[in-house]
Amino acid sequence: MNFYIALLHYPVLNKNNEIIVTSVVVHDIHDISRAAKTFGVRKFFVVEPFEGERKIVERIEHFWQTSGKEYNSNRLEAISVLSLKEKFEDVLDEITQEAGRIPVVIGTSAQKKDAHEISFKKVAELLKEDLSVLILLGTGWGIAYRELGNVDYFLPPIEGIGDFNHLSVRSAASIVLDRIISQFKEL
Repeated sequence: MNFYIALLHYPVLNKNNEIIVTSVVVHDIHDISRAAKTFGVRKFFVVEPFEGERKIVERIEHFWQTSGKEYNSNRLEAISVLSLKEKFEDVLDEITQEAGRIPVVIGTSAQKKDAHEISFKKVAELLKEDLSVLILLGTGWGIAYRELGNVDYFLPPIEGIGDFNHLSVRSAASIVLDRIISQFKEL
């Protein structure tokens, strides 16, 4: 299955709607890797432009590939899907080279987007058709899509009960992946 996800630390927004770079959160790397492996994602890309922050991800990978695998071999298997990139364009290039085609790029957001909404079922259908699909996940206050470009569709926001809607990115990732793969399994 040509299913990919990317966690973007740039370009993302702060609470003042300004474009920023966010820091790596170790729990995001561990938890999203585990969810990605569980739900059949081919690669989980972490996009981080700052070298110091990329080194944190590299240290996590190194730990689980060396002494950490003796402690918990499941983590080594989980991070096997992890791929660290400096820029979003590097993600698109790698998927295009690996899968032989440009992926369908699907954004996520806590706010409803007016343009090109796609259902979880339709994403599952794209995967069933063996198209390459890339789901974008944002840190901070969300992805700066006007800066990023290259987005074909948007998933509907995950909604709970009431007006509060501020999930951690790792929670949102698990929910999105579960919804897509649940639909995929029904096809």
